[in-house]
Amino acid sequence: MTRKRPRVLTEEEQELWRRVQQATDPLHPKRTRQTGAAKAQGPETAPRKQPPALEPFEIGARKGETTIPHDLAATVSDDLGQRPVRMDRKRFDRMKRGKLMPEARLDLHGMTLDRAHPALMHFILGSQARGLRLVLVITGKGKPRDEGGPIPTRLGVLRHQVPQWLRLAPMAQAVLQVTEAHLRHGGGGAFYVYLRRNR
Repeated sequence: MTRKRPRVLTEEEQELWRRVQQATDPLHPKRTRQTGAAKAQGPETAPRKQPPALEPFEIGARKGETTIPHDLAATVSDDLGQRPVRMDRKRFDRMKRGKLMPEARLDLHGMTLDRAHPALMHFILGSQARGLRLVLVITGKGKPRDEGGPIPTRLGVLRHQVPQWLRLAPMAQAVLQVTEAHLRHGGGGAFYVYLRRNR
């Protein structure tokens, strides 16, 4: 295989190149090309940057308060507990203490999210259409399935998802109040859903 010889520039091309060099500004004007003599002397030593000044410190002194706020999502219990009561207060208190009996129940144990969502929607809208007021939705507390990956898996996917679904259309128009069930009806693994009157 024969190598191609580099093309030699003509006098006109060399002159054109010199004009281009004179008409352009260097990208880095502070950097100068080192000539052979400068290379022999060695690189120029740039002035060293001074380290940042340290604050005075005495042994036994405490560092200033630098607490970093954490933006963590509230637990399901905290989230539901912070919502305003939109139903009769006495009836709400009786419901929280497990004194009201649910008129219907839906058990979502073992369902995947894509099966649980339509089942919940059918149950809630159907219960309201039948004139029911208090229903129980059982999700379970969930099994620990965190495999130690970079994104932790929440305990009880359905338990976290059901309250959010109940806030979205079309179920939101049927739901008046959602709260965790009393221990006798499942505790943290179930929700009381108080429905609006069917108009």
